[in-house]
Amino acid sequence: MRVFDLTGEFAGDKDAAASIRDDYIRPALASKKQVTLDFRGVDLATQSFIHALIAGIVRENSDHLESIKFKNCNENVRSLIEIVVEYAQDDFE
Repeated sequence: MRVFDLTGEFAGDKDAAASIRDDYIRPALASKKQVTLDFRGVDLATQSFIHALIAGIVRENSDHLESIKFKNCNENVRSLIEIVVEYAQDDFE
């Protein structure tokens, strides 16, 4: 899934994140498939976008992270993903 295709260079729309989560990530995980989120072309994301994208999934089952690959993330996007994953896992425990 190319995130850029739904967000453009700025991934800040929580509705777009929810769409990716509900239409792509959840069905793939339910089918036991690997999920690849390709951030090529995304220059900036908000923490609320990343939260809407993955926090609930991590809270439901932190093992899902093993099936999600984050690809072509710049330093800023990767940092936000790490922050959200960390606090979502803390909530899970």
